[in-house]
Amino acid sequence: MKYVNTHEAKSQLSKLIAAVRSGEEVVICQAGKPVARLTAFEAERKVPQLGMWEGKVKFQPGWDSPETDAEIMAMFDVLKESDEH
Repeated sequence: MKYVNTHEAKSQLSKLIAAVRSGEEVVICQAGKPVARLTAFEAERKVPQLGMWEGKVKFQPGWDSPETDAEIMAMFDVLKESDEH
């Protein structure tokens, strides 16, 4: 952990950010006392929710017909055959 005063933090911000990106933690002090911590940002991972695509996806008539199923199966058979060779 690296400790810096506010003046150094202002003048060396780019270098401090580089240190944080490489895994170091930086504590900024004022009058010798820690007042802030500079750490790497961790983005929130959005958890998919049921129904989130509702109204955004439209199925065309016949999307689940036997002909479509046969076409899809034929595609997988072609892929399966190419993996065997």
